[in-house]
Amino acid sequence: MSDKNKTAGVLASPERRKFVGSATVIAGVTLAPGILLMEVAHGRPEEQAASSAVRWGMLVDATKCSTGCDDCVTACSTENGWTPVESSPHKSQAPQWIRKLELQDPLTQMETNLPMMCQHCDDAPCVDVCPTGASFKRADGIVLVNRHTCIGCRYCMMACPYKARSLVHESLNDTQKPDVPRGIGCVESCTLCVQKIDRGDGTTACVEACTASGHNALMFGDMNDPESEISKRLRQLPTKQVRADLNLNLGVRYHGI
Repeated sequence: MSDKNKTAGVLASPERRKFVGSATVIAGVTLAPGILLMEVAHGRPEEQAASSAVRWGMLVDATKCSTGCDDCVTACSTENGWTPVESSPHKSQAPQWIRKLELQDPLTQMETNLPMMCQHCDDAPCVDVCPTGASFKRADGIVLVNRHTCIGCRYCMMACPYKARSLVHESLNDTQKPDVPRGIGCVESCTLCVQKIDRGDGTTACVEACTASGHNALMFGDMNDPESEISKRLRQLPTKQVRADLNLNLGVRYHGI
């Protein structure tokens, strides 16, 4: 067996999983159903668990997404403390929290711009393959990574159909945000600005930036609430899920693709 395979075997071994699971309980990571230590860091009261009555989601209107605009990417970078691809010294290893895609229809040559991020799947492949349970889905639909138990095996990165995850390869200093824990050797992706949601802001940094620019291509809200603006728009507009054939029930929907 190669050294690489040996390493993967050790990381994913039952003994390793048992140890990490025990450490998680001892550390008090699991506080109540639906609430983890990461949520406490974001300011959510211990007695207030995330509720399945809510399904946080996003609507992307590709017909309003402007060519050359990357305000959503810049806002996400600023809010969460990661370096965009163009500024990263190692572009192939740059964070993938959110990125702008330029698509062209091979038949009509029509070009479409849209942001791509973690789709916050209801049936998330990243959660299924994680050997330690570090990848998890909150009761309100937000998919996260627990930095305490992530071992950097990158199985979740391989399982993600949207190339939405990346590994932190270097130590972080100046870019660290107090309420957005990041660390070398951990996988990360879009969190739907969970720290803002748990503070009660009610929206994400990318949506705020898109609205401020006047494009209004992004909308965030509770898809379970029929009276929310996002639910109303989802009823009005024809929308698609990227790779709908996978039946993952995504938290991000697209109009105009």
